[in-house]
Amino acid sequence: IMTAYVVFSELRANKLTLDEEVLVSEHAWRTGMTGASRMYIEVNSRVKVEDLIRGMIVQSGNDACVALAERISGTEAAFVDLMNAQAAALGMTDTKFQNSHGLPSKQPQFTSARDIVTLARHLILNFPEYYGYYSERSFTYNNITQHNRNLLLGWDNTVDGVKTGWTSAAGYNLVSSAERDGMRLVAVVMGIRADSRRQGGLARADQSQALLSWGFRQYETHLVHAANSVLAEPRIWKGAQKHLPVGIGEAFHVTIPRGHREQLRLEIKMNDGIEAPVLAGQK
Repeated sequence: IMTAYVVFSELRANKLTLDEEVLVSEHAWRTGMTGASRMYIEVNSRVKVEDLIRGMIVQSGNDACVALAERISGTEAAFVDLMNAQAAALGMTDTKFQNSHGLPSKQPQFTSARDIVTLARHLILNFPEYYGYYSERSFTYNNITQHNRNLLLGWDNTVDGVKTGWTSAAGYNLVSSAERDGMRLVAVVMGIRADSRRQGGLARADQSQALLSWGFRQYETHLVHAANSVLAEPRIWKGAQKHLPVGIGEAFHVTIPRGHREQLRLEIKMNDGIEAPVLAGQK
């Protein structure tokens, strides 16, 4: 998910394009030969960025992750520095990346459910134009069709992402997201142990659906104020005007237990003695 986040950031900054072709290195190819999930890209072949994104997201291609990382940063190690810097910027305080794909590493790498929710939330909010890749059910590359391992995509039409994962150390994992009646939830299930891939895939989907169903059943989200709403006009001193319109720059939503909307109360506290000049956006 973080690899995709960085890739989407590069696309947004016009440092990368979807139709650009990436030369596949031997390192990227060998990553796909470890027995883990791969996209089946060939060494020294050229693959479009968009195909690599689909290979990474839909097919869980570890080789695609490395190819994208090397295109952006030259080496996977340099790309990992970007990943960790982005994690810090998002406030992911319990996360450390060592590679672009999450396969076992000699050096400690870890994350937490809270950090993954934080990452998934920012990805969904910040890159809506690319989030659609996560709901694709299958992708064919090199005449090989692979299906998205997120079983919830076929079980529940309100689910539109996000990502599965498995390693022997981490077990079976699923980050899922669904939107119902204008409210979106993200659920994270980690560390499920199972005797077979089928059992693990079913278990993580079952547990994730239970979490999502519980969340939608127990909570509701309300828009308290729209973006740029004026909430008060306090006195301003030493300016051309006597009163200053103040409010919020972004839409303000609140999520509460169902049936408690009438108990909501809004209280505004402001600094005393506001003096001009005051700039738009200033706190």
